[in-house]
Amino acid sequence: MTKKIIYEKRDFIAQITINRPEVLNCFDLETLHELGNAFLKASNDDDIAVAVITGAGKQAFCTGADLKEQERDILPKPNEYYKWMYAFIEMHDRLRNIGKVTIARLNGMVVGGGNELNMACDLAIAADHVTIKQVGAARGSVAAGGATQWLPLIVGDRRAREMLFLCENISAKRALEWGLVNRVVPYAQLDEAVLEMANKLYKKLPECTRYTKQQLNFWRDLSWAMTIGHARDWLTLHSGMPEVRAGLESFSNKAEMDYESIREATKTPTVKNPLAKTKKNKAKSVKSKTRR
Repeated sequence: MTKKIIYEKRDFIAQITINRPEVLNCFDLETLHELGNAFLKASNDDDIAVAVITGAGKQAFCTGADLKEQERDILPKPNEYYKWMYAFIEMHDRLRNIGKVTIARLNGMVVGGGNELNMACDLAIAADHVTIKQVGAARGSVAAGGATQWLPLIVGDRRAREMLFLCENISAKRALEWGLVNRVVPYAQLDEAVLEMANKLYKKLPECTRYTKQQLNFWRDLSWAMTIGHARDWLTLHSGMPEVRAGLESFSNKAEMDYESIREATKTPTVKNPLAKTKKNKAKSVKSKTRR
């Protein structure tokens, strides 16, 4: 029985919905486990040809990690992040290796880890009110759970850097222009567009499609495998640092980040050279002896 997601089987389609609209469909540890189990279930079901990943409601597809959980469970004990990240990695591995074509049904905001979930899918259809952004560099993290690896492959290096450094909203229209989504439709037509694409995918050969996906995943798998292990370690070590604390506190208090103060705090303090006075005294002593 699932608490945080909804698993629906409709003919040859498995629709997996993050059902946490009250927190903008962010994922806590339990949600990650339930998503991973759902992807495994869809993978093992021979009746399923297409898996659709979405969020409940109209406001958000997924907004990444549950920051309240992070503040409560991880900030006081940073090593807990290592365990959380394991569930995140396992969820992603099961999704990429599901053996079926996956469609991200983008019904609302796509933020942080939510965009990484979007990119882990094969195809994406967005409602026209959707916005997409990464937030790590603005909120105390690094988007190394898929974004740093896959954004350059999907939208190009310069656009990826723009998204990751500036952390600004990308409209559905721009996401389509950049190749971050395949189609943009009015929200009222979203389900129809997803079903239309799913029907087209069903009328393809399953074994050939599965191996085509395996081949297409090569660069994603390579970049992921080469980076995700040390990303997990670095993010664990970093999870107790002042930048993370500031990000979580600003989120909790709904306050703006004081970036200038954070920058000042990280500057290396000016340290006076302890030998300077000694050298000065020696110089005076030599000068005095010369006079005598």
